Amino acid sequence: MSTKSLRLEQVVDWSAAVWAGLIAGLLFLLLNLFVAPLFMGGNVWVAMRLLGSILLGSSILAPPATFHLGALLAGLLTHFVLSIGFSMLLAYIIHRWGLIVGIIGGGLFGLGLYGINFYTLTLFFPWFYAMRSWTMVISHIIFGATAGGIYEALEVEEFVPVEENT
Repeated sequence: MSTKSLRLEQVVDWSAAVWAGLIAGLLFLLLNLFVAPLFMGGNVWVAMRLLGSILLGSSILAPPATFHLGALLAGLLTHFVLSIGFSMLLAYIIHRWGLIVGIIGGGLFGLGLYGINFYTLTLFFPWFYAMRSWTMVISHIIFGATAGGIYEALEVEEFVPVEENT
């Protein structure tokens, strides 16, 4: 004969996850627009055209690497949708463990994103292959650590009762 008991389970704070994605995404974008070109060459518009190429295709990459409104809008949309989505996935993974795990786990998550982005997705977007570098590794780790830390800092802990058979 089984009996049912209640236990409390922590739920994800999706609002905190979205804010963490926006903030970490903004930091990541700023690093890759203004710091990465110092180490890798290029300019702000190269990065925006690369991001925009995910939606617009490789034709947007043709020189010159100057301002292009379509590339800018597509790049920003792509970047922030991905940042929020990755942050929501990270929040789902880490939401039970606190700030330290959020930061360290987020950094490892960012490292995993780098691996997926530059060793798998380059099969579909081969022009990103040239962007593989330590600069990109570090910026991905910073994104993940920032997203995890901000999520845990903003999270409002909420618990729901869950029935379990004993």
